[in-house]
Amino acid sequence: MTEAMQMVRDTLGEDAIIVATREEPNSKAVRVTAAVDPAFEVSTNGAQTNSWLQYDDEEQEDHDLAEVIEDTLLRHNVADEVSEQIISCATVIGYPRAEQALIGALEHLYVFRPFNLKTQKKPILFVGPSGAGKTLAVAKMATRATLQNVPVKVITADTQRAGGTEQLAAFTRILKCPLQQAETLDTISFDDGYLTLIDTAGINPFDQEALKPLARIISKGTVDAVCVMPAGLDASESYDIARIFMALGVRMLMPTRLDTSRRLGGLLGAASSGLIFADAAHSPDVADGLTALNAQILTRYLMPPTDRTASSSHTTTTSRKKAG
Repeated sequence: MTEAMQMVRDTLGEDAIIVATREEPNSKAVRVTAAVDPAFEVSTNGAQTNSWLQYDDEEQEDHDLAEVIEDTLLRHNVADEVSEQIISCATVIGYPRAEQALIGALEHLYVFRPFNLKTQKKPILFVGPSGAGKTLAVAKMATRATLQNVPVKVITADTQRAGGTEQLAAFTRILKCPLQQAETLDTISFDDGYLTLIDTAGINPFDQEALKPLARIISKGTVDAVCVMPAGLDASESYDIARIFMALGVRMLMPTRLDTSRRLGGLLGAASSGLIFADAAHSPDVADGLTALNAQILTRYLMPPTDRTASSSHTTTTSRKKAG
């Protein structure tokens, strides 16, 4: 990070504005997003330029764009620190429309890496708090694998919850894929030739003793763990939960309940911990209930078409007031 910051100073000068910094997961690389305020641009002869004085209209448009994005993030109860990063990044990207700028900012600040089941080598371990939707997420992923002709096997370690195994059994019978029960995570064995999906019991992320079995299996490096996180949670709570699972070795984040939640600040808070956005559950439909999440789709949930229409009207009204 120190070397990256020095590169920013060498390239853009001491007046560079650091928009965001992050360490890339599973890598020694870091990413630094920086920009230079046009008011401080230096001409080729070393004199500060005053060209920014010619762009009052553009500054007004930038202000309106930032205001629209800020209103959107406030509506979703996004944490202040996360909101400031997104707005800063969106305003320096240069896109004229708020939704385009928001897409660009999300692409810069977050990592999106949906599962490719045809190339997935390790078993996928679904973890998360109780009621997050892990069992249904496993069923949806198994259905996707079957539709893609990927041999799939399901293991459930959620044997204590009433009806948990029966719920998965109903799906696996239809899909005609093997279902195995495991009393504990330590007793799980993996078969070559299958994409293995592992459902786990809901866990209290603030109970250190309860986390130990999960930590043991993840530390072996034999599984890819994904944190299943329901939308609509408090942003700070989601961030704390995500940080705990990250400390255990979880690297992926699977949002659920996108269809029934109207406040997504918790998901942005969880991802700001460093977790990578994977697929998301957007429907109760098992056959088509997962979507490969990206910045454009996430922006669509943050800023639905009705909100964009209202934003356009707001910008037009502001411009007319200025012209008058």
